[in-house]
Amino acid sequence: MSLLSQWTAICRVDEIPELGSRTVRRPVGLDVAIFRNADGGVFALLDRCPHKGGPLSQGIVFDNRVACPLHNWTIGLNDGCAQAPDEGCTPRFAVQVVDGVVHLDARELATHATDLARPVAGPATRRVSP
Repeated sequence: MSLLSQWTAICRVDEIPELGSRTVRRPVGLDVAIFRNADGGVFALLDRCPHKGGPLSQGIVFDNRVACPLHNWTIGLNDGCAQAPDEGCTPRFAVQVVDGVVHLDARELATHATDLARPVAGPATRRVSP
């Protein structure tokens, strides 16, 4: 089987809390968050809000959306896009559920959005005039 069509088993669907998530660590890049809604739908997004980089895996899942825990932006689980009037999208990942087991595309896990980083918060700096 070629890497292009290889799916990686991640977990069983029932190991993802209903209306919750779990994360998948990657050797390169940010984690991937896998969500499960009340209807049993399973979705995967980069664990990064498009607004300020908040960890979406820590947000509240409702319907087919997740609320970012930092500033309550609503992100669509189907497409990774913020609900208007907010703007921006986080990368989504292909998900396949076979016999109750969640699979992610191995190629996407290895290469998709590996260049994105979470913003780093720190103390404000003040320029001192000479």
